[in-house]
Amino acid sequence: MLTIRREEPDDAEAVARVHVHGWQAGYAGIVPDEVLRWLNPTAWAQRRRDLGTADPEHPFTTLLAEVDGAVTGFTTFGPYRNNQDRGDLDQRYGELLAIYLEPACWGTGTGRALFAAARAGLAERGWTEYRLWVLAENARARRFYERAGLSPDGQESTYPVPLPGGRDPVRLRELRYTARLDG
Repeated sequence: MLTIRREEPDDAEAVARVHVHGWQAGYAGIVPDEVLRWLNPTAWAQRRRDLGTADPEHPFTTLLAEVDGAVTGFTTFGPYRNNQDRGDLDQRYGELLAIYLEPACWGTGTGRALFAAARAGLAERGWTEYRLWVLAENARARRFYERAGLSPDGQESTYPVPLPGGRDPVRLRELRYTARLDG
């Protein structure tokens, strides 16, 4: 049975594992293979701990999807990041920062459940409009968001993907999507 709950500090490893698996499957053919192979769930878990993502005072909220006690997905939302900078928040808008699932859970309704919970969380915090950034080449995610009522608003950015060995990052085109929460 699927349950949705808030992230707790002990969830860092499970969330990082889902995050890495989601990147490896979802971004195959978009992000260079060497980057996807290089991803390390242990390092990503430590980054979550360092950022304090499970702290109730953190400006962003992460909700987890669980099936039979196993974390199968997560979503993170909060105030809009100007220039995608966590230190420059615009409280006028909400933002869906992330939604990732274990690839085996794609198409099961888990993503829709997490998305609905994130929208409810954004609305509870008083936002009437929210935004998100998605890789332009990520057709699967774009279809998901468009079916959910979001649409591109014409804003674009680039997402720098670090390469091993200190080489210059690969810059991937992103599109900003937006929707209203009160409509």
